Amino acid sequence: MIQDACRAVDASPPVSPEEYAKLCEFFYRRTGMMFSEKKRYFVERRLQERIVKTGSSGFRDYFALLRFQASGEELQQLVNLMTVNETYFFREDYQFDALTGSMLPELAKARARGSRIRIWSVPCSTGEEPYSIALHVLETWDLCDDYEIEILASDIDSRVLADAADGTYGERSLQRVPMALRQQYFARLAGDRYRLRSEIRDSVDFSTINVVDPLQMARFRGIDVIFCRNLLIYFDDLARRETVEALYECLAPGGFICLGHSESMNRMSSLFRPRKFGDTIVHQKPAEAE
Repeated sequence: MIQDACRAVDASPPVSPEEYAKLCEFFYRRTGMMFSEKKRYFVERRLQERIVKTGSSGFRDYFALLRFQASGEELQQLVNLMTVNETYFFREDYQFDALTGSMLPELAKARARGSRIRIWSVPCSTGEEPYSIALHVLETWDLCDDYEIEILASDIDSRVLADAADGTYGERSLQRVPMALRQQYFARLAGDRYRLRSEIRDSVDFSTINVVDPLQMARFRGIDVIFCRNLLIYFDDLARRETVEALYECLAPGGFICLGHSESMNRMSSLFRPRKFGDTIVHQKPAEAE
């Protein structure tokens, strides 16, 4: 079983430096993600796993499948293996405080009661971030019932999206969720597993997206707040700039974007206006009148 699978991977033909470079260049063009030489072992193990799984005779055969398969299914399988999804509920929660304490009130002032406010989590991984947004808005924004809050969540990894839609989590994901909120919004399952109640799961619209694909990004327009945290650290300078500019086009005038704490908008784009709310700095697309 597991040992047999490992032996099969180890027995697959080795990948030459030229082949490794070719794969990395192709993966970069298709996803924006870069893999350095330090990541070679990580990449090669997953590559060889897919070579064995698809019955390919070696790298050349597999790479042809990757490039020319009409459905793109194998590229998606490889993407799923290559992405790292480490997250938990209420991570960097000072940005959620800024959302309900400053960003949403500012947005609400400019529109009538009953209007729609759109929030987008990308990449959303296994759903902890968009669900945290939903719970935080419900718990802390007094006007949430006066507006139609639409929460969108997207990721390039189709596997994690299935887990996100299921909404089942263990203690690691829930480490920062108070017991009162667990009891209110989660149903306890066997083995210290918890599942979000259906009304919360149904409040988030999940979809796959590749942020370096202009056609896919064009589907998202008029977004009021984007949470794009800890994605751009995997990109080079060019891919970062292009992605940030694409996100700018997704935002409505006056909309906000939240980056991860180690990501600096100043190094990527001058399109946005920095705003300091409490303990965090977010970035705003200027209103049309400015």
